[in-house]
Amino acid sequence: MSISESLQQPEGERGTWDDVRDLPPSAKLVAKVLEYNDTMTQQEIAQESLLPARTVRYALSRLEDEKVIASRFSFSDARKRLYSLQIES
Repeated sequence: MSISESLQQPEGERGTWDDVRDLPPSAKLVAKVLEYNDTMTQQEIAQESLLPARTVRYALSRLEDEKVIASRFSFSDARKRLYSLQIES
């Protein structure tokens, strides 16, 4: 099983781009960053988006609430979580 397969949520539990539409701009930016980069840590998202870490944390929590991202613990560093976009096609 690949990393992206282990991050995937069951089909019925995925969000859509419509779920992202009403979120704050920071959450939309984080979703786009994850769309272009398969799997990233919070720190990598902050570096790529140029957003403060606190804003990225908030955006990730909003995206998780809408079920448009999946997260798991990093195998290389269990203190970190890896995030990936999970949007229905």
